[in-house]
Amino acid sequence: MEARRPPTVAGKVMAILDAFAPGDVRLTLSEICRRAGLPPSTGHRLVGELTAGGFLERTPDDGTYRIGTRLWRIGSRAPAVSGLRELALPHMEDLYEATHDNVQLAVLGDGRALFVERLRGRRSVPVVTRVGADLPLHATGAGKVLLAHAPPEVREAVLAEPLTRHTPATLTDPDELRRDLAATRRRGYSTTRDEMTVGASSVGVPVRDREGVVVAALSLVARTRGADPRRLLPPLATAARALSRDLAVQWHSDSDIVPPRHPDTD
Repeated sequence: MEARRPPTVAGKVMAILDAFAPGDVRLTLSEICRRAGLPPSTGHRLVGELTAGGFLERTPDDGTYRIGTRLWRIGSRAPAVSGLRELALPHMEDLYEATHDNVQLAVLGDGRALFVERLRGRRSVPVVTRVGADLPLHATGAGKVLLAHAPPEVREAVLAEPLTRHTPATLTDPDELRRDLAATRRRGYSTTRDEMTVGASSVGVPVRDREGVVVAALSLVARTRGADPRRLLPPLATAARALSRDLAVQWHSDSDIVPPRHPDTD
């Protein structure tokens, strides 16, 4: 469905950037114009200017567009994101050395899991996660943690939308997912098994601030054959506790990427 046409130049630029919000890494010019509600001539001109400025990049292989590094550099300077990443990186590096699996850090952003840092090695299982990209909450280990601890109204809004089936194992039944999220809150960690990518499974745990509110999720993604929570959970939980202690002492956030404060409920 075509979006409503934005009335101002600033609105048109924001609509172009927001066209990438559903998580698509690459879009054609026609897809951008359709999602932004812009005529092709206007879209072509603005996309060209954004590309020249480094806010978008045109891929050389097929001519599609993706978010540029300049936009990510600006966004990564937001105090909440940069402070969280700086505190998390030493713990993520220790976690990677202990497991040699993909280590990911995500926050809740506009009904998606926004990945603000990731570490992976050459031998790690390939994953679709990219720093600065967002992925669905219901199909990722970090996303399930964030969704399980989100305010009830946020959780129900996500469950009310059609849940995309990314693999045959993806949970798409709202009631089944509610039970899975309740189990995540009860036991203190989430699991996925081939739910986002066939062959990759994950374990996720919450990261809390000084008041005990979940502000992020830390996860490990491993090959399904070796993704045993009994192996992955101890070092993952240790890293999350250490990061939470650092957050309690050193970190403050007024960012809207952090969910409103509320008590966890089943």
